[in-house]
Amino acid sequence: MSVASRLSEVFESSGEIPFDDSSKFIFFSDCHRGDNSWTDDFAPNQNIFFHALNFYYDQGFTYIEIGDGDELWENRSFETIREAHSHIFWKMSQFYGAGRLHLLWGNHNRKWKYSRQVKKFLYHFSAERERKLGMKQIPKPLFDGIKVHEGLILHHLPTNKKVFLTHGHQGDLLNDEWWWVGRFVVRNIWKVLQLVGARDPTSPAKNFKKRVRLEKEIVEWVNGNQGKVGLLVVGHTHRPYLPGEKESPYCNTGSCVHPRCITGIEIEYGEIKLIKWFIDVNPATGGTLFVNKEPLGKPRILRDFV
Repeated sequence: MSVASRLSEVFESSGEIPFDDSSKFIFFSDCHRGDNSWTDDFAPNQNIFFHALNFYYDQGFTYIEIGDGDELWENRSFETIREAHSHIFWKMSQFYGAGRLHLLWGNHNRKWKYSRQVKKFLYHFSAERERKLGMKQIPKPLFDGIKVHEGLILHHLPTNKKVFLTHGHQGDLLNDEWWWVGRFVVRNIWKVLQLVGARDPTSPAKNFKKRVRLEKEIVEWVNGNQGKVGLLVVGHTHRPYLPGEKESPYCNTGSCVHPRCITGIEIEYGEIKLIKWFIDVNPATGGTLFVNKEPLGKPRILRDFV
């Protein structure tokens, strides 16, 4: 299927969440949480991400993860990922308990498309210590009852327009229809070659021509559907983007595996902005390192789109 037909299919089947100009959202995508080994691209940024989650939780934001949160192509075991980044999942479970967490699946965590897998691995977990010691395992809640979506629509009540969220892999052959081929290559070939600096041939994030072609097709789709879609927010290509004035209503969250930083998109007080969290240096305190946040470009008024 084409990019356009797949995006239309997901849009028509997506549930809606109402919001207004008092609502606050943070969108991250492409965390690719792994096993904390040398091949875990998320590991170098995990402290930045954890700090950001704490900030957004304390400030009352709703966290929406727009696909590829867990790296389940390289890694067969979700339990290994959850244990490697238990502090991250603990904070995410706090968001969920407060009714402020929504998860979308992408190509690298397509496993969460299937409700049986979601129920088995995301509803509850058993402590690593209990398993290793052969103790009686008492399931503890993680995201009990959660539903993982392919797409979500944020329905802006004041304007009756819609913000469409989806991962953005739809129609990308090796990451959608032939996903099993892409997974085989990543899991059995590229994971080994990654240690010597090889690039993932299935990923638009590391293939410039593929990224440009895919983004062009996505933009064409949203331009042709502006009567229904006020704004489209995706990930997948890892290229952060917020449109300027008179540009197509296409946004990209970027990723959480950039070298030394993570990027995302905030909606707050009726504005939408692209942001970066990174390790900064405070010269006033002798070079103390701290986690900092800054906007990438000028914020936009959400009503300009919706």
